[in-house]
Amino acid sequence: MAHYVNEQELAQKAEDIFNTIKDKTLTPKERLAIPPQEMPTREPLQRAREMEEVALGYTETEAIVEANRCLNCKNKPCVQGCPVGVMIPEFITEIQKGNFDEAVQIIKKTNLLPAICGRVCPQEKQCQSLCTVGKSLKSIDKAVAIGRLERFVADYERNNNRTKQIPIAPATGKKVAVIGSGPAGLTVAADVRRAGHEVTVFEALQKEGGVMVYGIPEFRLPKEIVSKEVDALKKMGVTFRTNFLIGRTKTLEQLLTEYGFDAAFVGTGAGLPKFMGIEGENLIGVFSANEYLTRANLMKAYDEAHADTPLYPAETVAVLGGGNVAMDAARMALRLGAKKVYCIYRRTRNEMPARLEEIGHAEEEGVEFCFLQNPTRIIGNEAGAVSGLELLNYELGESDASGRRSPVPIKGTEHILPVDAVIVALGNNSNPLIPRTTEGLQTKPHGNIIVDEENRTSLAKVWAGGDIVLGAATVILAMGEGRTAAKSINEYLAKN
Repeated sequence: MAHYVNEQELAQKAEDIFNTIKDKTLTPKERLAIPPQEMPTREPLQRAREMEEVALGYTETEAIVEANRCLNCKNKPCVQGCPVGVMIPEFITEIQKGNFDEAVQIIKKTNLLPAICGRVCPQEKQCQSLCTVGKSLKSIDKAVAIGRLERFVADYERNNNRTKQIPIAPATGKKVAVIGSGPAGLTVAADVRRAGHEVTVFEALQKEGGVMVYGIPEFRLPKEIVSKEVDALKKMGVTFRTNFLIGRTKTLEQLLTEYGFDAAFVGTGAGLPKFMGIEGENLIGVFSANEYLTRANLMKAYDEAHADTPLYPAETVAVLGGGNVAMDAARMALRLGAKKVYCIYRRTRNEMPARLEEIGHAEEEGVEFCFLQNPTRIIGNEAGAVSGLELLNYELGESDASGRRSPVPIKGTEHILPVDAVIVALGNNSNPLIPRTTEGLQTKPHGNIIVDEENRTSLAKVWAGGDIVLGAATVILAMGEGRTAAKSINEYLAKN
């Protein structure tokens, strides 16, 4: 079970450590002796009914103390785990000195969305998994908190109005279309604009930000932060056109021919939800996590006084799945009024793909996990609405291709869990609209666009990246795809 520690108590502990290490040149042994700094959070039972951000971020003292745990390894293993190649030891060294402005500028050389990445990226599976400190102390939980430090300096810059204008190369006269304003699209827009090209981002929804706006809840990633990152791109000269659905408003081919774009990047994400194909999935009260979260995040269903978005009332909710989206949906259900929320997962906690921090926060807030169980059917009442969920018990068998042990059903263990809403959070397939409306664009059987090592597609002048290529992935992996594509686009435009 996760534990909650008072914000003031954490601050005092950090202050005590800071007073013992300031003005000292620390040895590696002394750095390893500094305990990891926990991230202060809001009180669990209170926050579980409110939309404000859960994590409060480090204080300056907490950030400096945590940064001083870094050994500044010469071989920089953490950088190898970063999809966009952030110069991690360099920016952490600046935090050790209290040079927060310099730290954020180092990050922005390769990542223009540090406030977002610091909040939602799975650092424990990427940069922090390779951290020498964590390996020396034989615990990934004791690795240097790279993501929290990234978040700190990004917030410091924004909150103190210290954001600097990104330099732009002289205009080239070339035009690039970016389809989708999620993390991949915004990364391409930034890197291509920096090279002096004219950039227009086309977004199907009414707000920019893609999955960061409609998918990730306010309590994990405040929408104001996404808006500020988009505003920074607008100040760079990037144009955004919302409510513009490529494949319906205009086709990809029309962008290149009628609008005269010299190159296009497709970053439309993975927006087609998966279901189980079991009895009862068409009952009233069954939602895909996509729909459920979009209603709350983008359409603000929780704000009944100001939003007209319908809110489905449910007292007992079951969420199917064990990833970050499942955690978001379960925690959102509490904030939308559910008295009880179950998370149904057919493996154990150890196999859950969700971030440990998100699982811990869900536990603190009262989500009950039902491990080694899986639905066989959804039960409805006379009105055609959800009234229960039939579950089957499982045990773990041999490991599958992913390295996780495969769930094996135990016959005869069916049992009923009374619920009045079910949220299916089992992943998404790639958005099919552009492949279906673009002749010659090669895709895989599930609709993912096929690209080469430079993220070029089968069509001339067209690149793709993010979830439309990878399937449902992470913000930082999508950004890594965007950086690769942008580099290739810039090289192509320099020659043509």
